[in-house]
Amino acid sequence: FAADQQMKSLSSVFPFYQGFHGERGGSKNCYGANGAHMYVKVPVGTLVKEDGRVVADLTQHGEEYVAAYGGAGGKGNRFFLSNENRAPKLFTPGEPGQERVLHLELKTTAHAGLVGFPNAGKSSLLRAISRAKPAVAAYPFTTLNPHVGIVHYQDYEQVAVADIPGLIKGAHQNRGLGTAFLKHIERCCFLLYVVDLSVPQPWIQLQDLKCELEAYEKGLSERPCVVIGNKVDLAQSRINLPLLREQVAERVIALSALTGDNLEELLLHLRELYDTYVKTEQSRGKSPVKW
Repeated sequence: FAADQQMKSLSSVFPFYQGFHGERGGSKNCYGANGAHMYVKVPVGTLVKEDGRVVADLTQHGEEYVAAYGGAGGKGNRFFLSNENRAPKLFTPGEPGQERVLHLELKTTAHAGLVGFPNAGKSSLLRAISRAKPAVAAYPFTTLNPHVGIVHYQDYEQVAVADIPGLIKGAHQNRGLGTAFLKHIERCCFLLYVVDLSVPQPWIQLQDLKCELEAYEKGLSERPCVVIGNKVDLAQSRINLPLLREQVAERVIALSALTGDNLEELLLHLRELYDTYVKTEQSRGKSPVKW
């Protein structure tokens, strides 16, 4: 398997692959050729599992994993040369290749993850800051698959933002869309909590979201983050905004994904989070994820 950043899903991966056979040995001291390499391109962020155990985690473009070894070439006639047999005519056929049953799982790789309850406005926000076109509608669970949008900056840096399908209380116990989408948050370097400012006590949403993340994986809720108070264009939201800022310690950015109000503040802070991530990875001797 070869990780390729141009691949965005596993839809092009076939359920069965057969490698090339090794060739049989021949005369004139010829050994049989080994089976040729077969590469299967997979998206960056692909997990390879065997019997439920992770055997490879392809997180970088160009990273490879040998899923199965091809058959070795057969032995030529010279292998059977001896004092008693000066002109052997024996050879061996090529050997069969290795057989394995592997399970591929894709975890969305993005710099930032939009985390929030259904109808908080995550998809609308991703549409507003990128060219991604996730479905938007006035009912819960409009988004059933993660979408990744790319935010472009004038210096050609690109920040990938993933719209994680809406979580509900008990998601870590597989309620609602459950753990099928909580796992995508593991790949995000920092989090954008999206809360609906128009609901009563919007800070409760933030508390519940953090509890779900922490119950799923310890330390997940402690990643760098910012709180986005969406739907500030509504009257009730403007009343709740100062109350939310009193209740939470994190920075709160109030905006409207619908009207585009205050998107500039979010884009500037998003770039600050990204630059901090890049510096941190470089200081650790690692290569930051690039799009």
